[in-house]
Amino acid sequence: MSKLTNPSLLLLRNEDELVGKSILVVNFEQDGFLRELKTLNPDANITAFSYNHANAMYASKVAGVHAVVDHTIPHGNYDLVIYYYPKAKPEALMCLDNIRAVCHQDAQLFVVGENKSGVKSAEKQLKDHCGFSNKIDSAKHCILYLFSELTLNNSFAISRYHKQFQVKAGDIEFTAISVPGVFNHGALDVGTAVLLNNAPRISQGKVLDFACGAGIIATYLGLKAPELEFVCSDVSALATYATEQTLALNNLKGEAVLSDGLAEISGKFDLIISNPPFHTGIATDYTIAEAFLSSAKQHLSKQGKLTIVANSFLKYPPILEAQFGQYSTDFKNTKFAVYSAK
Repeated sequence: MSKLTNPSLLLLRNEDELVGKSILVVNFEQDGFLRELKTLNPDANITAFSYNHANAMYASKVAGVHAVVDHTIPHGNYDLVIYYYPKAKPEALMCLDNIRAVCHQDAQLFVVGENKSGVKSAEKQLKDHCGFSNKIDSAKHCILYLFSELTLNNSFAISRYHKQFQVKAGDIEFTAISVPGVFNHGALDVGTAVLLNNAPRISQGKVLDFACGAGIIATYLGLKAPELEFVCSDVSALATYATEQTLALNNLKGEAVLSDGLAEISGKFDLIISNPPFHTGIATDYTIAEAFLSSAKQHLSKQGKLTIVANSFLKYPPILEAQFGQYSTDFKNTKFAVYSAK
């Protein structure tokens, strides 16, 4: 069994409370908690919901658990909801609104998280939306809250959380749409801006925008060259949703694909372009980028090109050299570098 994370250990210390007929677990960890929960509730319907495709794939392998990945939680009249509090407060606010639209009026909501994730904010966020709240346990730098007598929402529409913002790079300006939980929500991040200003010229062919976020890179290239075909991929259902909204707003066509790395991507591309993630939580983590760069080669056409932006301090050159033999540095300053390889 996978090692239990501290929030899961804290939940299982209170296993007598974790009883329900229709149970929803949101933003769960890739550990053994779902199996333990099923053992405690063998006859319950358990839905494991995540915005993250990799997490949902993990949960789908747990016997007796229904795994769902989407941008909105499905309705289920849940009487027990367990929510692992995320690092982004706007995402938590949106998700808690969504939870209050899909659960039973007598539902018990447990919110667990590490202190550094800001889990204490849950009390404030739910203060006006529940009749009862209680901090029921804390250990290993984590807190577990119980909320009940919830004020339910009649419905939930993610469109209420759309945030429009302007993107300007070179002679192109357009409006993008983001939702909470998407990378750099509601603004153009500096790394992507650097990439746009140093993007390769391409007028036709197929482009893969990997780790697409709100679809900014694909939209910029599509407005410059309307003949291009786009596939935009991300591990986050919130990101693929935001990308679809941004492309539609700018009258561009493109396919948004949920994928853990390039696992769900097929075919070859004339350009693969990305501002790839290099964090797992707070720590620098090269595994996503390394896996992406090692798989990218198989998805490039004969004349195809890979272009990425990265923080200058990150050790991408040796990875690029190992995978492609050679690469070029298209731009570099003290903060960012743009690399290309064929």
